[in-house]
Amino acid sequence: MNITYVADIRFPLERANGIQTMETCHALVTRGHRVHLIVRPDTHTPARDPYVYYGLPRVPGLDIEPAPVLGPSAARRLAFLAFAAGRTLRTGRGQLVMTRDLGVASTLLHLPRALRPPLVYESHGYAPEVAEAMPDLLATADKPSASKLRRLTRREARVWRDADGYVTITRGLRDALIERFGERPRTAVIPDGVAVSADASRNPRANEDAEQRPSETTGPADPRPLAAYAGHLYPWKGADVLIEALARVPEVDGLIVGGHPQEPDLERLRTLAQRLGLEHRITFAGMVAPSAVAALLKRATMLALPNPASAIATRFTSPLKLFEYMAAGRPIVASNLPAIREVLTDNVDALLVPPGDAGALADAIRRLARDPALGERLSGAALDLVPQYTWTRRAERLESLFDEVVGSR
Repeated sequence: MNITYVADIRFPLERANGIQTMETCHALVTRGHRVHLIVRPDTHTPARDPYVYYGLPRVPGLDIEPAPVLGPSAARRLAFLAFAAGRTLRTGRGQLVMTRDLGVASTLLHLPRALRPPLVYESHGYAPEVAEAMPDLLATADKPSASKLRRLTRREARVWRDADGYVTITRGLRDALIERFGERPRTAVIPDGVAVSADASRNPRANEDAEQRPSETTGPADPRPLAAYAGHLYPWKGADVLIEALARVPEVDGLIVGGHPQEPDLERLRTLAQRLGLEHRITFAGMVAPSAVAALLKRATMLALPNPASAIATRFTSPLKLFEYMAAGRPIVASNLPAIREVLTDNVDALLVPPGDAGALADAIRRLARDPALGERLSGAALDLVPQYTWTRRAERLESLFDEVVGSR
């Protein structure tokens, strides 16, 4: 199948959006499809190679085309939408278009149905609810106007009604959309994934590669227990809660990977660590290439996913770090949120704690530090789940929906 994937992001992008886009397209190509990925140009000079940046082998059949966009932000957005619409019309019938951008999906659905290919939209949240919550989640976010919220609501309703196929990354998001708009056909819940080798996807315990399972050379380098977090450092991600928890567990050190150099979050967390007297116990690795994250996770004794409850984290998020943690073979302590419980079960494959509760998180960290056998049991059970959440498995699930969508036209 020939698939056009439209991603209105500069590319490569260090955020989860870019990782998920590249991994999804790459997995579809490795399964025999051809993918034409339309993106914005990289803002780095010289432009970075997406294959190198994401640590993926080159594959024939993946065509990455940066759209020629110039000028101020609004002009670039309009230029991208026009370019994507033109490319979509050129693909002809019998092809398929996929996007996770609500504005792109809404624009493409305005094209005559007889002229455009079937469109599959992948939702990562209900846009008006996310927009309203953002000022409380990100210091740099502006409060949305009433007209913007109305516009987003109209777009959500239109795309839910008219998209030929619809993907949500959690069951909670699907159920929320059904409750709001009613049932619709050709809908699939397809969570995010993690990169593992072919052997590991069949049997995660069988692969001796250092990138896939713990070994003597990839185990914690320091005899002191180490709790690690990898991801963005926005307040709604919960790294602040982890730092507060570590202040209560003096026998455990911390490793925090992430933090965009042009955003204030990394400095905010450094300041918090200093105020709590933890500057010598917590290592801030900063932002690293996605391909370097796995090796850093394997230095840890345990991995933390401490999201507080929020409009995004509670029902909508399928965090990439969750699946990276599972594949790392380290015990996980995570917030007890519905979206997390779609994957993990308390005291079976992770320890789940009340979201935003630094004391409860500290208790779980202490418990794992003092009971290696518990950590081994939990990490082994989580590792056994990994074959369900590889990028290849995600591509297979998408294929099933694509076949249904194309067959319905």
